[in-house]
Amino acid sequence: MAERIVVDPITRIEGHLRIEVEVANGKVTNAWSSSTLFRGLEIILKGRDPRDAWLFTQRACGVCTYVHGLASIRCVDNAVGVTIPDNARLIRNLLMGAQFLHDHIVHFYHLHALDWVDVVSALKADPVKASKIANDVSPAPKSGPSDFKAVQARLQKFVDSGQLGLFANGYWGHPAYKLPPEVNLIAAAHYLEALRQQARTARMHAIFGAKNPHLQTLVVGGVSCAADLNADRISEFLYLWKETMDFVNNVYIPDLLAIAGFYKDWGSIGGTTNFLCYGEFPQSAKEPESLFFPRGAIFKRNLAKAEAVDPAKITEHVKHSWYEGDGALNPAQGETKPKYTKLDTADRYSWMKAPRYNGEPMEVGPLARVLVAYAKGHEPTKKAVDGVLKQLGIPAEALFSTLGRTAARAVETKIIGEAMEGWIMQLVENLKKGDTKTFEPYQMPESGQGMGLNDVPRGALGHWIEIKGKKIANYQLVVPSTWNLGPRCAANKPGPVEEALIGTPVADPKRPVEILRTVHSFDPCIACGVHVIDPESNQVYKFKVV
Repeated sequence: MAERIVVDPITRIEGHLRIEVEVANGKVTNAWSSSTLFRGLEIILKGRDPRDAWLFTQRACGVCTYVHGLASIRCVDNAVGVTIPDNARLIRNLLMGAQFLHDHIVHFYHLHALDWVDVVSALKADPVKASKIANDVSPAPKSGPSDFKAVQARLQKFVDSGQLGLFANGYWGHPAYKLPPEVNLIAAAHYLEALRQQARTARMHAIFGAKNPHLQTLVVGGVSCAADLNADRISEFLYLWKETMDFVNNVYIPDLLAIAGFYKDWGSIGGTTNFLCYGEFPQSAKEPESLFFPRGAIFKRNLAKAEAVDPAKITEHVKHSWYEGDGALNPAQGETKPKYTKLDTADRYSWMKAPRYNGEPMEVGPLARVLVAYAKGHEPTKKAVDGVLKQLGIPAEALFSTLGRTAARAVETKIIGEAMEGWIMQLVENLKKGDTKTFEPYQMPESGQGMGLNDVPRGALGHWIEIKGKKIANYQLVVPSTWNLGPRCAANKPGPVEEALIGTPVADPKRPVEILRTVHSFDPCIACGVHVIDPESNQVYKFKVV
């Protein structure tokens, strides 16, 4: 007998997403992903100065605020034909690296961990045992019995007040939670510590970006922070980077391995088939050849072949979206003509379009980046992935899963963080040699087209611009959450999250924590509603998860 349930909203920060799944015999048998918020930035930008586009587009998100700014600047750089100076490339890489460090710490602890960690169970933990476990796996500070006892007291205070606050609305006590009380206590302590650390890490943006959120330092042709390229500011950035990497190495990675060890069965749940990565962190003016994380596409989980990416093969379908028509267009010729009808999973059910590459749905994000890099023999990635697989005692096939997606995010955090030290030193060497150039002049053309491809914490992000009369004639954004959470296409192929949810076990349809695990592993940047509906009784359960 099948059931349907609603969890609404599922988000822990922002956005508007509704996911509806059908469950039979304890497993998800079908799924539909619906974005219920119209964005409309493409319409707002028409007729504006191309140089202003990045200031508007980075307001698309209040969390990873830098990424749309950079994609927009890159597409206008491309349209005007300017090559930015080496120092501007390094500053842009450092700001993007800081974005990755911040986003992934926030995602693991504050957006995803509570799907695996039972905070209430931590009250039963023995602080002495918790301290021994913590010290056996990491030299992280604040790991003494008194430290964990103090955290336990704070949690008890929440419970005694009858208001769990930031821990409210969890499915505490659910049988799918498998961590011992002591590991739950360690994770809860680090959840609180990560709140402090993410605020510190965000300050890296303010040093060269003037502020966070919504940085102010990008310009077409380079960056505008030349006055901050001095010993004091670089040292401050380096200090915050080192503090963040200490947290990554001594807290985040050990926590990921400790928690994953109790959930190895999730190495066969929540996988998808195809993967796309634009690549990120150019090491010179040559792209995509010099990208630190390489560009590529993997089909049918074939790690023996990562294909080159041809942007001409990208299309956006609208047959199941609330837009005019039912065709598919490349973003360079894309249209934004909203036409809401009603939410009908058999017809149109989302404001998101359905991006496809070569006609196929593609997962983007940390797992896609790590798989493409692994397939291309990227040495830091191969070393890190093989190390995680060996330590957990799981095969490479386990990468294609919810567990693999979550582990990939931690793996690339460490890889990117370690690479940042080299970019800081390159910047210092340039300045020592007297190279202080951060901007290349250009002329805005009467007409032109440009494309800016980034790989950002949530995945492949592309902006496309058409310029006429030195104004924006057309602007299109294809964002990571659209790739991952878009609806079915004209060929009725489900989007990646719809595919990933099918087969997910659901022990208790009234408390579907398993659905949250897979949806949250994609790090959706939209408020999410997960709906599980009973096709026999048409009963719809609704839940709030904060």
